[in-house]
This record gives sequence, C-alpha cells and structure tokens, in this order.
Amino acid sequence: MPNIESTILENWPGPQTTESPRSPVYHFAVKQEGVNLDFHIAQFFKGAEVAFHFFNDFEELLLTCQRHEIDAVIIGGRGDFLPEVELIRLVKQNVFLSIIPVLMYHPEPDDAIIVAAYENGVEDFLYGPWRERLAQVRVRRTLDRNRRDIAVNPSTHLPGPNLIEKEIARQMELGEQFAVCYADLDNFKAFNDYYGYARGDKVIRLTARIIKDIVFDVCREGFVGHIAGDDFIFVIPSGEVDTICGNILSTFDSIVVYQYEQEDRDRGFIVTESRRGEREQFPILSMSIAVVINRNGTFEHVGELSRMLADLKKYTKMKDGSNYMVERRSKY
Repeated sequence: MPNIESTILENWPGPQTTESPRSPVYHFAVKQEGVNLDFHIAQFFKGAEVAFHFFNDFEELLLTCQRHEIDAVIIGGRGDFLPEVELIRLVKQNVFLSIIPVLMYHPEPDDAIIVAAYENGVEDFLYGPWRERLAQVRVRRTLDRNRRDIAVNPSTHLPGPNLIEKEIARQMELGEQFAVCYADLDNFKAFNDYYGYARGDKVIRLTARIIKDIVFDVCREGFVGHIAGDDFIFVIPSGEVDTICGNILSTFDSIVVYQYEQEDRDRGFIVTESRRGEREQFPILSMSIAVVINRNGTFEHVGELSRMLADLKKYTKMKDGSNYMVERRSKY
C-alpha cells in the first residue's frame, strides 16, 4: 500500500498567517464525445475556479468521485446514447454516487432516450441546438438544488444521516460481514471555542478528507458519511479495520498539530473554558474510533448496531490520545 500519510501531508501545509478569500471551486466529472461541454461550462463560471475530470466508464467515474468533491457529472455526445443511459443507472444505484447530480446533452436524441434517461435518474437532459443562456441557468439551478439537499453535509459534501442509515441497512440485507466505524474528535469543542468556528470547520473538512482518502485508497467498496459536527461513520470490510483505522489515526495525528499556532503547538495544549465554565488545559486534538463488526447477521436492524457503537465510543474516548477500539461482545 502507498505511503498514505506522506501523500496527504504534501497536500496540507501548515496554517497560513493570513487567509486570503478564495473563489468558489467547482469540480465536474465529464464524459463527452463529439461535443465540447467543458468549454461551454467553463464560460458559465467565469471568476471561479473550475476543474474538469474526464472519464470513460463507471469505474473511472467512481474513482474520480472518491478523489474529488464532484459537483456534477456531465455527459454529452451524438451517438445512440444507450451506454450513457446504462451509466446513469449504475450511478444512481450506487449510494455514494447517487447524491451527485447528472446532466446530459445530445443535439438530436430520440424521445425514448430522453425518457429512459429520466427514468434512470438523470437530473436534467439538455437537447436540441445549444442555447448558451438557457443551458447556463439549468446547470446552475441543478447545482443549487443539490447543494440544498439535506441528505448531504454542506461542509464536507459527504452523505448525511439518512444515507448512512440506508447504506448500513443495505449491507445488513446482503448478509455480508462488515465493520461500521464511528469516528469522533476529542476536545473539538475546546478547539472550536478557542480558535473560532472558521478554524473548527477547517479541521472538520480536513478530517473528512483524511478518512475519505484512506478508506478509498484501501478499499474501493468502502463508504464514508458525515453524521454532523465532528462525528463521522465509515463502513468497510471487517478484514481492513486495523489497516484503515491505524492509518487514519496516524495521519490525523501528524497533520492536526499544524492547525494550532506555533505557541500552542510548542506548549502541547490550549487553555480555555470547559463545559463547566472553568479555565482548563486541553491537549492537541485526537481522534477516537469505535468499531462494531456485523458477523453472520449479528444485528437485525440499524438501531441495535447504533446503540452499541454509541456505548463503545464513550469508552474509547476515555483513553488518552488517538485510539480505535473494536467491540468484542457479540451483542447486548
């Protein structure tokens, strides 16, 4: 396995002394043949950073969406479009990809293709002569609707509670052995109070990126969701628990120290008010991961598993530093 920690460290330098405002960044996954949708879409977002990630098939699209926070999948061409409609079906059946809007364009499609595309879940289908202003409005409206979707966390763009529950239930129905991992940051409230919500949100996004990158580096079939705040869920094969959790914790510990000012980093703690309103020392942020493995249909529904995870998380957080703990009890 590649040195994940080194790879991520290269992309996370220490905090800037002054943070200049950045333009919005849009990421589009594009499959096109005989049309130049990337050129037109780039004109829609002048003044903003736009990145295009080109793909040819479902596997390439899945990898692209695991690596980048894709705002929309854009598919365009002049052929019969049957493979493209099948691609949409695969996208919308995948719980991770299903939250990403898909837009299509064909200059002269058959009515049956348009109907099939909508039946399989495409958000919008543009066809006929390209009308710049109309296309721009429809693309932007699709993005706006998606960003308001309550099933997706607005900060990390990861699936939220509804989709997390749906994915765990799906895994249970399959009858496979899998692990559900509940990751939570220790002393995050103190950090957020001390440095402010903007720095706190940066740590949340950093944590999401670390978990997502490592889970998908090790297993493409993994799932990562964001419950809320500093709480994350990831679902992985049970045989990968040690590798994935170990790498997440070591990478997090290596990077998170650079979210502190030099003075606090040297001291190894910050001083701020506790939940009791008293001045208290809080060490550098750490992470606790509670792991419950569903073996041979141990749990009948998500609520059972969720309760055991919550109890184990409390126990894991009592230990100093970053730790992960696997539940050894078969069930309550």
